[in-house]
Amino acid sequence: MDIIKYDVYRGPNLGVYIKVNDSIILVPMGFAKTKADNLAKYLDVDVHYTSIANTRLIGALCVMNNKGILLPTTAYQNEYDYLKKETDLEIGVLDTKFNALGNVICANDKGAIVSPWLSKESCKTISDVLGVEVIQKKIAGFNQTGVVLVANATGGVIHPEADEEDMKMMANVLGVKIEHSTINNGIPYVSSGILVNNHNVVVGSLTTGPEIMMLTRAFLN
Repeated sequence: MDIIKYDVYRGPNLGVYIKVNDSIILVPMGFAKTKADNLAKYLDVDVHYTSIANTRLIGALCVMNNKGILLPTTAYQNEYDYLKKETDLEIGVLDTKFNALGNVICANDKGAIVSPWLSKESCKTISDVLGVEVIQKKIAGFNQTGVVLVANATGGVIHPEADEEDMKMMANVLGVKIEHSTINNGIPYVSSGILVNNHNVVVGSLTTGPEIMMLTRAFLN
């Protein structure tokens, strides 16, 4: 597993626009083929071009693991149908006013840490579609758990002000070790600048040497 620096749309916030698991990467319609092919090679996945809610904010709007994809109610029927047809994943729609699902849910293949803003019914849908245990928890005072925590099957990184006891509980739910980190030269909203699966890690180009060391400790050791 390697850590690779890369930019999209002339910026380092690749997690806002792109979603990846161990088999596919979802990139926006019109995304440069050379960049999509590079990301597919780095992460060892197949490329799928799509939109969500007719936008290119795929990373912010959906949640995906190796079992399923959750879409917001603002997703269009043709987007749902495309993912249903072209992937082998369970496709679900989460009925909540918090449509930026990627900002309020962090999930891997074992568990999900989700925002206290979400209802118990939403938590059940998350559990059913993604096939995971779900707990609701603020992180470092933030309800936007998906913004400040990222995990694959072996590791995770979290907002640098996250409480150690909370981290132990989340590590147990996700089945991984979790390290404090920032991304892109001090940004604590780690999901904005990371694409990670169980093959490799791709980060924004502004990510510093010390941040690479923190990511290495989380994902590579």
